Amino acid sequence: MKSPYTFKHIPPTNISGELQGAIFLFHGLGSNEEDLLQLVEEFKGQCHIFSLRGPITHAPGFAFYTFEEEGKPTREVFDKVITFSQSFILEAIEEFNIDINKIFLVGFNQGAAVVETLTLTLGNLITATVALSGYLPEFVMNEYKKAPVDRTKIFISHGEYDYDFPIQWGEASKNYFEELEVQVTFKTYPDGHGVTPENLKDMVAFIAENLVDKVN
Repeated sequence: MKSPYTFKHIPPTNISGELQGAIFLFHGLGSNEEDLLQLVEEFKGQCHIFSLRGPITHAPGFAFYTFEEEGKPTREVFDKVITFSQSFILEAIEEFNIDINKIFLVGFNQGAAVVETLTLTLGNLITATVALSGYLPEFVMNEYKKAPVDRTKIFISHGEYDYDFPIQWGEASKNYFEELEVQVTFKTYPDGHGVTPENLKDMVAFIAENLVDKVN
């Protein structure tokens, strides 16, 4: 891989020669590439898993972008991260001979903002996206060029008592994607800024359903 990203790759165990899908993970602020692997434990061995480390140091871990205040990324930094992330996904597809009908994105916090944006810029290349406690930056909604998204799906979840990223941000993403005719699954949970066991169960079911759909 020529990408500047540091990442962890867990390959599928199926060596039958058939093309395999991939899940790309984007962690939250101050975390690292190990953090979200636990969320997709059930899919290890079934497909490629790529967990990316944010390129910016932010104690105790890393970040994908800087920001003026919560919900307002530094535009120049964010634009570059989206460009690098797109390139990483496209390069991984080619280098690892990944099935382009089984491309999944999962992100939490900052990572959710990244994967929601990548869903718009990569469009129908993305089979399904999971955005946990995230949002779409205003400049993405208003100024970014979007690819066709009529065949992709997105699972958006948010804590009802999230004081880091208010639930209204998740609702705004839901409404925006629905206006673009993306197939949206929107769920809220009696929690703050995190992933409850019920949230995890629903997320896993969403990925599994779409993975099976694409296999069949």
